[in-house]
Amino acid sequence: MSPANARMGPKDTASYAFLGIARGLSFVVILKNIEAFGPVGAVAFRCFVAAAVLTLITSVARHRMAFRGRVFPLAVVGATTVAGQLLGLTYGTPLIGTAMAAIFVAAIPLYSMVMAVMAGMDHFTRPRLIGLFLGIVGVTMLVGFPAAPVTPDFVLGCLAMVFSTLCAAFGSVYANVKLRNVPSADITVGAFIAGGVMTLPFLALDPVPRAPLPMDFVYLLISGGVMSAITYLLYFRLVATLGATRAISVEFVVTLVAVLFGALVLDEKLTALQIAGGLVIMAGCALVLGLFGRRRGLTS
Repeated sequence: MSPANARMGPKDTASYAFLGIARGLSFVVILKNIEAFGPVGAVAFRCFVAAAVLTLITSVARHRMAFRGRVFPLAVVGATTVAGQLLGLTYGTPLIGTAMAAIFVAAIPLYSMVMAVMAGMDHFTRPRLIGLFLGIVGVTMLVGFPAAPVTPDFVLGCLAMVFSTLCAAFGSVYANVKLRNVPSADITVGAFIAGGVMTLPFLALDPVPRAPLPMDFVYLLISGGVMSAITYLLYFRLVATLGATRAISVEFVVTLVAVLFGALVLDEKLTALQIAGGLVIMAGCALVLGLFGRRRGLTS
């Protein structure tokens, strides 16, 4: 049975749920990291923690990583999927809120599909074109009708999130082309190391704002070790067992968790049109991912 038609077992269901909740709550941890280490420090240190935890896990599993001959493609993935995506996320989230940031993240599959078509790896179909149109409409509703007045900070936050999601989409497509047969652990560790090394020099421009407290390091460990390293491993396991389309649909759960947490706990405000825009984006992504009209759902 192919991964796309495989049934979700108890382990898959647990991994799917954990991924959705962990990534959804990661936006709150990001805010804690920014407060303690600044945007640049939060990204650089998170990268190194994630790389260290993954290296430890792969060592226990007796997997020997090999980076020779792959430095340049790993650097590109590190610069986009890691450094670019996380920097945009850390700068954008405080300016527009966790709920809006999460909705922007939900649009990543739309960008990935367009880039895959441009790279000759995929093709447009009528449902995908409709999904792309819905995604554009949804992002317009999200940005054009905010709950608060449109300020330069709001615009900057939206631009940072667009940059973040474009980097994430480009990096995933590039990795699929250039690193197709490379073990996922090698790609992930190499990308995190590259992203951390590239980000670290910018601390000279945006230094750590204060002396971190012990709890700050706990949040950093959670961000890098759990919400980066562990979630990446679980995600790639779901890709192997369920297929990429069904695995990436977890981003819908991520968005739902982040929006609910932002509204109920952080008291973030979204207009009715913004909420509708988020639903339109998710509907567009579902069309792009081919989740509508499937003969089997995500059953356990």
